Amino acid sequence: MQLKKVFCLLLSLSSLLTTIKGQQVSIFAGSWEGKLNVGMELRVVFHIKEEKGVFSSTVDSPDQDAFGIGTDATTVSGNDIKIEMGDLKAVFEGKMVNDSTIEGEFTQGVALPLTLTRTTKVQKAPLRPQLPVPPFPYKSEDVTYTNTDKTITFGATITIPEGKGPFPAVLLITGSGPQDRDESLMGHKPFAVLADHLTRKGFVVLRTDDRGTNKSTGDFNKATSADFAEDAEAGVNYLISRTETDPKKVGLIGHSEGGMIAPMVAAKRKDIGFIVLMAGPGVPVIELMAEQNAAILRSGGVDTDAANGIKDAFKTLAQHIISAPTKEEALAGSVKITEDWAARQSPQMLKDLELETPEKRKVYVTQMVISFQTPWFQYFMKFNPEIYLEKLSCKILAINGSEDVQVISSQNLPGIEKSLKKSKSKNYEIKELAGLNHLFQRCNTCTVEEYSKLEETMAPEALDTISNWLLKNVK
Repeated sequence: MQLKKVFCLLLSLSSLLTTIKGQQVSIFAGSWEGKLNVGMELRVVFHIKEEKGVFSSTVDSPDQDAFGIGTDATTVSGNDIKIEMGDLKAVFEGKMVNDSTIEGEFTQGVALPLTLTRTTKVQKAPLRPQLPVPPFPYKSEDVTYTNTDKTITFGATITIPEGKGPFPAVLLITGSGPQDRDESLMGHKPFAVLADHLTRKGFVVLRTDDRGTNKSTGDFNKATSADFAEDAEAGVNYLISRTETDPKKVGLIGHSEGGMIAPMVAAKRKDIGFIVLMAGPGVPVIELMAEQNAAILRSGGVDTDAANGIKDAFKTLAQHIISAPTKEEALAGSVKITEDWAARQSPQMLKDLELETPEKRKVYVTQMVISFQTPWFQYFMKFNPEIYLEKLSCKILAINGSEDVQVISSQNLPGIEKSLKKSKSKNYEIKELAGLNHLFQRCNTCTVEEYSKLEETMAPEALDTISNWLLKNVK
């Protein structure tokens, strides 16, 4: 699924002083670059200023098309730095090891190592020619609405075709991780492009910031996919409340985890007329994740046998971690499982997987334990989409890219079709789109890292597949 846990990278840095021309100037002053490894590498660049002992900084996340982001509190004690970011519930703690290197850890639910080095490179925003810019041939409004019990206020954008309504309407549901309304990721804004395309075709489109993200309130870190399904229902209720919406033609389009949430909502509500699943899961998530791990390793150049060899170990580890009563028991059992598995593998396979030492294997399982013990991962890893797909009665389009290494097309599309054959839906279409990746881009190497390097945000054939199906089956 989409690697959405560390997608807003807001940090800050400060101090250690040296004398330059008689003034106290921090040797932290300047620009620093590092990479966070979240299954892919995400660059972060910190621009630090010091004035009369007061430090400030801005942050760029070039791979997410985010530049000049402000920061919160920064504290310094000797060589140690602590940067707190309240809105994201994130913190960076580091130590200056020399005048060009800061070693530390970035924590946002999961702790990740982050080494910063001084840089003089100027980061430029990537070219994204598909990103829509005004003036638009339709109405665009920034709106807010609340959930049923009014505990969360959602920030959103609704786009409405020109002319006399009411119009068919769709809610866009983002993938995993804290996403804004445009599903901003790796420098791209897929939902901005999709909303523009569909509104030009005559559909009202609502796209919303996830709870606790951007303009939406609430706590993202304590939520599960079940909570996000309730949030999606609030979006449906808002859409139906708009006079421009035809209440008999309301549907959902979900990408990645959103393609898991859409059936959860549609199976519950009779007023959902159609759903589009973009790289949605069709098999139990633990099976999906095992295949995902192997596919990502293969796409990164790891030997096929080595990549496939870790699948069973991953499933065994995941099952143990999510069932363990405590984090300590989860870690202890995971270390034993991993060592028993490693003893049966060849030295070359372990080297290919970078798991050749007990220390490396412990780091691997520790990161799994930290991730899988969160409420979201606990729910997610136990999820079986078949339960909801089999309950559907609406119209359904399920699409996947043939080169997707996160939600494998050859595994999940047949799984979706198998479940839909048992459903009450009489109108569904399953389609694989050749040459497209998880973001539905035309890819070359088709690795996760390539997402940000491609100028294309969403392939025209993916956009047309969705809109043509909607025009035939809904409008």
